Amino acid sequence: MRFMSIVTAPRSQHYGNPTPELLEAMGKLADREIKAGRMIDNGGLMPIDQAVRITIANGELSVLDGPFVEAKEVIGGYSITEMASKEEAVALAIEFMQLHKDHMPGWEGTCEVRAFAGFAGS
Repeated sequence: MRFMSIVTAPRSQHYGNPTPELLEAMGKLADREIKAGRMIDNGGLMPIDQAVRITIANGELSVLDGPFVEAKEVIGGYSITEMASKEEAVALAIEFMQLHKDHMPGWEGTCEVRAFAGFAGS
């Protein structure tokens, strides 16, 4: 089964970039999962100030450059994995979030794990 894990944090947090220790720990975890054939892709995202939103509302398409004042949570990164079960995907997300707890004390966030719709795997 293929899963996407999406990491979000409150926009009000101003922790800046991940610490070098967190980056190193995340790199080791990603390398392990890539070598095991379970991680397909992962990455961190640039700040919301550099984002662009394309919206359709009332039949009109609009393009709006960030920052987006109304954003309460910001997506900071993601991973796409191929796992045997939802439980395996959740276990990896817990391990990933533990790295944040260990290497960025005070950081708060959420990791949402979602299966891809209709993906039968390879």
